[in-house]
Amino acid sequence: MTVRDLTILGCSSQQPTRLRNHGAYLLRWNDEGFLFDPGEGTQRQFIFANIAPTSVTRIFLSHFHGDHCLGFGSMLMRLNLDKVQHDIHCYYPASGKEYFDRLRYGTIYHSQINVIEHPVSEEGIVHKDDKFTIEARFLDHGVENVGWRIKEKDTIKFEKDKLKKFGISGTMVKDLQNNGHITVDGKKVALEEVSYHREGDVFSCVIDTRLCENAKILAKDAKLLLCESTYLEEHKDLARDHFHMTAKEAASLAKEANAKELILTHFSARYRHLQAFEDEAQEIFPNTHAADDFKCFMFPR
Repeated sequence: MTVRDLTILGCSSQQPTRLRNHGAYLLRWNDEGFLFDPGEGTQRQFIFANIAPTSVTRIFLSHFHGDHCLGFGSMLMRLNLDKVQHDIHCYYPASGKEYFDRLRYGTIYHSQINVIEHPVSEEGIVHKDDKFTIEARFLDHGVENVGWRIKEKDTIKFEKDKLKKFGISGTMVKDLQNNGHITVDGKKVALEEVSYHREGDVFSCVIDTRLCENAKILAKDAKLLLCESTYLEEHKDLARDHFHMTAKEAASLAKEANAKELILTHFSARYRHLQAFEDEAQEIFPNTHAADDFKCFMFPR
């Protein structure tokens, strides 16, 4: 059985609190584990979440402010300790290469894992295979900061009743998919007559930014949008000054982008309780939830 969910390993911003760790987010999507912005203490958060760190296959660093990357080095060392056999792909802004190396080689250890670096210097598609396409775009945060959009491959889905109607079964289905048509009892049947196109689902991660055009591009039609909302609207001047968004702005982004579900995160330590974030956002975008440490949001097909 495949797993499709988003686990919040931390949802605080620059300063962790007694209740909220530095940010970190694990998206498990079939046989991949996408880890975003592992802040300080992420390795330990995996233990409390009862998730094996070895599930991680790709790590994304939006930028190199400490609350978004201080757990990166320890995560690599943990994966190294566990002697994972799969490659660990790492995506980060190319301008931060020196910080990436400092985090990766900050202590003495014998490296046994294969880390594949993907420094991002230009916007656009940074990875594409037969399962996923990963797109990166620069956000508005005062330093070079990358947002991410992951889209699964579109698929062709067959309608069983129509296959049965035309007498198509077994290996005939594969022949139909490969050739686009098949002849059954002298009648030519086209692929589109018995199938439909399923658009691949989209997950978007927009963290540490003011509201900007690239955030809208990344969030467009996202089934699940993980978005920063560091401040409430009453502190919108602080949000503007520090290159962040409010819950209201995050909700406006989700609505304009036609996202399906919004998860708010990256909360300032000035706020003890998070209900106000949901209340503010839900006035504009009802399907909004506030992240909290160890909350898990399902991402069903």
